[in-house]
This record gives sequence, C-alpha cells and structure tokens, in this order.
Amino acid sequence: MTVASLKKVTLFGDATARTETMVFLQELGCMHLVPLAPLPDAPEHVQSRDAKDAYTALRFLAEVGTPRRQVQRDPGFDMTRFVAEVLDLSHRMREMRDRRDFLVHRIRAVRPWGDLEFPPHEDLAGNRLWFYRLPVKHRKALEQVALPWSILGTDHRFLYVVLIALDEPDDDVLPVARTHTGALPIKQLEEQLEDTEIALEALEAERLASTRYLDLMRKNLSEAETKAELAHAEQKVLEEDHLFAVQGWVLSDRIEAVLAGAKSRKLAATIEEPRVDELPPTLLEQPDSRSAGVDLAMFYQVPSARGWDPTVMLTLSFAIFFAMIVADAGYGLVILAGLGLGWKGLGNTAARRSWRRLGLGIALGTVAYGVLVGSYFGVSPDQTSVWGKLQILDLNDFGAMMLLSIVIGVLHLVIANALAARAAWGTRHAIANLGWIASLLGGLFLWRASVAEQATAVPVAVLGAGLATIFVFSSDRPIQKPTDWLWRMLDGAQGVSGAMGAFGDVLSYMRLFALGLASASLAITFNDLAFGVMQALEGPGMLFGLLILLVGHALNFGLALMSGVVHGLRLNYIEFYKWGLPDEGVAFRPLTRKELQE
Repeated sequence: MTVASLKKVTLFGDATARTETMVFLQELGCMHLVPLAPLPDAPEHVQSRDAKDAYTALRFLAEVGTPRRQVQRDPGFDMTRFVAEVLDLSHRMREMRDRRDFLVHRIRAVRPWGDLEFPPHEDLAGNRLWFYRLPVKHRKALEQVALPWSILGTDHRFLYVVLIALDEPDDDVLPVARTHTGALPIKQLEEQLEDTEIALEALEAERLASTRYLDLMRKNLSEAETKAELAHAEQKVLEEDHLFAVQGWVLSDRIEAVLAGAKSRKLAATIEEPRVDELPPTLLEQPDSRSAGVDLAMFYQVPSARGWDPTVMLTLSFAIFFAMIVADAGYGLVILAGLGLGWKGLGNTAARRSWRRLGLGIALGTVAYGVLVGSYFGVSPDQTSVWGKLQILDLNDFGAMMLLSIVIGVLHLVIANALAARAAWGTRHAIANLGWIASLLGGLFLWRASVAEQATAVPVAVLGAGLATIFVFSSDRPIQKPTDWLWRMLDGAQGVSGAMGAFGDVLSYMRLFALGLASASLAITFNDLAFGVMQALEGPGMLFGLLILLVGHALNFGLALMSGVVHGLRLNYIEFYKWGLPDEGVAFRPLTRKELQE
C-alpha cells in the first residue's frame, strides 16, 4: 500500500530480434518505456497508442439507429481490413454528402434565372454571361451600367440580372457582388443530384449491412488497441548499426522475469537504480478494494514517485468533508437508498465494487454527521427524544462550528506535513516540514489562548521555534562559497513568507461550516415555506406544500451533492496536496496487451 519501487532496465540486442522483444515485453506488461529515439518530425507519422481508427469506425457504424442482426462467429473476420473498409466507406459517404449539398445549393442559386441553356462560347464572340441578384430598390443602378444587360426574372425582393462582357465586370458595376451559377443548366444539375442521392442511398445500404459486425468489432477492439500500443512503443526504440536498445522502468519484483526473457533471446541487459536527479513514474500499489481511492488520488495530480501514497488519507478526509458539507441525515439516507438500488449493478467488477464501498462509506458518514448536528431533511428532533440526545453539534452555534472547521483544517495540514516529512526523512526539507507542524499548532493555540485571554508565552514560543526551523531548513542549497549563505538566507525568508499562505489555507476549511450551514438553512427555508402554504390555503394548500417540499429538497439535495464533491475534493487537491505532495509525477503506464472483451 505504498508507491511501488521501480528500477530502470535497458535491453540491447541484434536488430532482427527487435519485434520479438517488443512483443515479449508487451505480453509481460511490466515496463514503462523511456524514449531513446526521437519522434518523427511530421506529426502525421507519430503513432498513437490508442486505436483511433478502430474507434472512429465503430462510432460511424454505431450511429445507425437500427443495426442489422449481429454476426457472432466469422472465422474470416479481419479487424484491420474491416476497419479500413469502414473508414473508406465513411470517406466516400462524406464526399457524396458534400456533392449533394453543393448541388442543392447550386440549384437553389440558379433557379431564379430560369432553365438556362448556355450558348457555345464562340457564339458570344468571346463574351461571357455574368449573373447578379439585385435588390429591387437598386433598380436605377442598371441605367448607369454601360454593358449589355437583361432582367431574366423578378420577385418581390430581387431582380435577376445578367450582364454580357469579355471579362468579369468591376466590383462596383452594381451595388451587389455577382452570383456564381456555374455553366450547367438546372436540368443537368437536377439529373446529377438524382444520381448523387441514388449513390448515397447505396452507400447507406452498405453502411447498414456493415452494422452486422458491430459485436465482432467490439470484441476485437482489444486486438486493435494492442497493435496500436505496440506501434507506439516501437517508436521509442533506438536502432543503429544493426543493433537496437529499449529502456524502461520495471517493478522491482518483475526484474527477474524481464532478465529471463532477455537471456532466452540472447539480449544484453543493464539494471539501474533511480538517480538523484531522475524521477521514475508513479504506481500506487493498492488492493482492488481500494482502486476507487487510487482513481481519486491520480485524478487531479499524479503524486511524485519520491512522495507517498495518499489513497487512504484522501478517501477518509473526502468522506468526512462531504458529510460536513451535506450536513443532513435525511439526505444521507437518500444517498444510501440510491446506492442500494444500484448495488447489484456496481458489483460486476473489482473497480465498481471499490466505488460501491466508497459510496457506502460516504453515505453512512453523511447519516452519522447529520445525526450529530440534528438535521433530518431540515427538521430538528425533539431534544427529549433519543435522536435529540444524539445531537452534540449545533450548526447555528457559529463560534463552535468555526472552531471545529479551523481545528480540522489545522489537523489536515499537520498530517500532510507529517507524511511529507516521513517521505523526505534524512533531508533538510523534512525538518522544514516539522517546523510547519510546530507553526500550525502554535498558531492555533495562540489564537485560542488570546480568545480565552490566557497566557500566550508557550504558543508564541512554539510558533517562533517553528518559523525559525523553517527559515534554517527550507533551503537545501549546497555551501560552496560564502555567497551561498546569502542565498540560503533568501530561501529561508521565502519559506517563512509562506506563513501567510498557510493562514489562508487554514481559513479555506471554513467552507465546511459555511456550506453545511447553507444546506441546512435551505432545507429549513423550504420546510417553513411549504408548511406556511399548507396553513394559509385549505384544500389545494396541501398539494402546493407537497410540491414545494419535493422540488425544494430535490434542488437543495442536488446543490449539496455538487458542493460536497467539488469542495470536498478541492480541500484535498489544493490545500492538502500543496503541503503534503508538492511535487508532481508521471503515471506508470506499462507496455501491455489490452484485455479481451467478453
């Protein structure tokens, strides 16, 4: 349940064994490749690791509303050939649609001039016909035209005029631009349109017939993705003088398997530990039951391989923050009911079961916190009842809720610094993290002591010691000449200046109190409005009141869910990651085969 340990492996061998080696590494599925060769200069020659053509062809066929009966077995089905045929069909259909649209537009543009029959070019003594759609209000402009002209048609808005000239008239000959009608009469254009539509129908029929292979395409997508992944990986292999080299990061416990394969293929191999200036990719080793936490941890920022695994801490704090923002046991029960309805569907895979467990934890946490604050769809229980006695927090007690939010914020950042110090132990930065822990706790105790008008000497001393530690240990700059001491002092001053940022980050946790209060207040408001309508109107008041309750709580529930997710994750991704995981890494993505789809 930590960041996986990786080593860099380089394989060398004869170029004739290159393809076999890459296929072996893909079958093994444990090497994150490092590019040794530059990518092609032309972007169109860069191979994608995704089977874009296969997905494009699949989407093209899947858009057909009523596909044909599916073929489940076809020994001669070739995914690569079929994808190429479908893409060619898509290209031909696109061209045919463009041709049809062009003809429709040209016919619409030519029709006002009538069914024109253009005379041979020599009959016009080298002259050409130039067509204009002239607004009726500019009729007098024709009288100033020196060229021969004629009005071929009119309607209530335009005059359809033709000019005769050797060359195209000047742009200012008429107050409108000329119209492009082409050299074909409407009759021929309509014949071409009919032929185009017939051809398009034939292509649509071909597309419909191809939809019978949709299921086979979906089953063979994994093979297309595997080939695309391999083609992308081969671009990273260096080949010179009949030799090749491939390099990548491998899990420490899979090194022996790679070396065994290299030995059987007569390849040379080197194994290296990560250098100080080298950052391996990040792989969070967690059981399948926690894959949802891994997804959350990698969603916003990939933790550095030299950092630590935030999965458990992230899921726990997210569930707590979500519960505090929703702040209603009734809404927690609604989440629990929705989860129950989809419980079976979320149990198909290990990943879905992990998300189901996370959802269950969030729902139960929301119910528990709602009981603690005594809110059930905005209704507070009788203090003499069992549920009333379980209420130990009052959302309307601003002082207590503000204190709770700030304490949670300080503890969250303290934990972040403690975990960061543990990951960096043995370096100056780890000591600086301990200084931040002392500063955060000292600032909290100083605030509470000043509010209670108690002695502040001890909190001030803790705060001062923390800031001094930060000043001394924030820089890891080596001392090689006297001026380096000055740079260390500047780095320390910059580190201490982060105290204002820490103060702002702690205050960010006030949103837990503010959003929870807003959710509870809206629920109470909708309840009061509904009950007021019920009392004011006899008969229909009951119906209107129920509608207000239903719509109001649905709206508030949606807002609470959105706030809980967005702000619950924000406090982790922004504030917590800033202090605990300041460095970003690259996700471990090995060369591997794609799993066959059932």
